[in-house]
Amino acid sequence: MNHTNTEKLEQFERLLNIMTELRAKCPWDKKQTFESLRTLTIEETYELADAIIENDKSEIRKELGDILLHIVFYAEMGSETQDFDIYDVCYGLCEKLIYRHPHIFADTIAENSDIVMQNWETLKLKEKGGNKTVLSGVPNSLPALIKAHRIQDKARSVGFDWEHREQVWEKVQEEINEFKVEIGEMDQNKMEAEFGDLLFSLINAGRLYGINPENALERTNRKFIRRFNYLESKTISIGKDLKQMSLSEMDVIWDEAKKLEKRE
Repeated sequence: MNHTNTEKLEQFERLLNIMTELRAKCPWDKKQTFESLRTLTIEETYELADAIIENDKSEIRKELGDILLHIVFYAEMGSETQDFDIYDVCYGLCEKLIYRHPHIFADTIAENSDIVMQNWETLKLKEKGGNKTVLSGVPNSLPALIKAHRIQDKARSVGFDWEHREQVWEKVQEEINEFKVEIGEMDQNKMEAEFGDLLFSLINAGRLYGINPENALERTNRKFIRRFNYLESKTISIGKDLKQMSLSEMDVIWDEAKKLEKRE
């Protein structure tokens, strides 16, 4: 499957030609706008994320194709209004990659990935039309969990971080205690605020130990779904309904599901 660059370019050109023809002739493609494609693009991105989590290489390939379709779709619409085309997209990306990797394309030295990230953020702030502040590059529409991780990553890139990662646990404990205080007061607004602080500190702890919080939580989500599905199917197989079972009865089957996973 080692195709030459010439072969790759041929297929990319073929894709561009197909997209141009679809925009000109297909009723559905003709009526699409940047706004109408936006939610579909988000959906395709999540489908790619699912394929990556499942480590399904065939699905990853297919979902990458769907995302590539959206990229050339946007570029085709941009060319129709003469705002930009796929050349401008590729040219801008190439220039950015060269500029932000001076340790590859210039004489800067970067001994590890942390230095690469710090250089990246510093150069980003210097770019004309680039981010004016460190955190301005974090999209507002990101899901809160991912956004928190990105905010912390951005702050770290300019040196705003714990000196030793073990220090974060004192902060986590502090936030737990503050949350417990607000639970005692039963003020919904303050409880939510303190719970947010607690989540933020836990995400920070995960980051410091090289754990992506989104991936970690999704693993737990999937684990819970597997075990709950087992609980539900086992309950049905013995002629019962979950609503009729006690929690202790459910726990017995839940433990079965856990033991089965350990054997696999």
